[in-house]
Amino acid sequence: MAQKMKIAIASDKSGFPLKKAVAEYLAGRDDIEVIDFGAPSEEEANPYDIQAPKVAKAIQNGEADRGVAICGTAQGMAIVANKYKGVYAVVADTVFAAQKGRIINNSNVLTMGGWITAPKLGVDIVESWLALSFTETMEDRAEWLSSAFQRVQKQEEENFK
Repeated sequence: MAQKMKIAIASDKSGFPLKKAVAEYLAGRDDIEVIDFGAPSEEEANPYDIQAPKVAKAIQNGEADRGVAICGTAQGMAIVANKYKGVYAVVADTVFAAQKGRIINNSNVLTMGGWITAPKLGVDIVESWLALSFTETMEDRAEWLSSAFQRVQKQEEENFK
C-alpha cells in the first residue's frame, strides 16, 4: 500500500465552517492522513496568528507533506505561514488559483477564506490542489519554473537567518 499524504489543517473562528467541510472531505480519502490542529469548534477557536504556525511548523519538521490554513480572508494565514522557512503558502479562492499556485509556485500550504469561499467550492479547491505536482501540465516551462523556484529558495536562505 502506498504511503499516505499527510495534510495539516487549521482554522480560526472565521474559517471554522470551511475547515470542517475540508477536514471531513480529507478524512474520507484513503490516501490522506489528516493532522487537524483545530479549531475544534467556533467557540474554542484561536486567532489566525496562533493557528497558522501550527500548520507551518508541521511542514517544517516533516510531520506533514502539505497544509491547509483557513481564516476569514486567507490573507492572515498566508502572511503568517510564509514567515516560516520552507513554507510556500498561497491564497486561493478559485480552483484555477489553487492549481497555478501548486504548478507554478510549488506551494505546500493552501490558504482559503471562510468569508469568501463556500464549503463545496473549498473542497473542490483543495482536491484540485492536492491532485497536482510542481510543473505538472506546464512541462514546456518546467526548467524555467524549477530555476525560478531555486532562486526563491536562495532568497529564502539569504533572508531567513
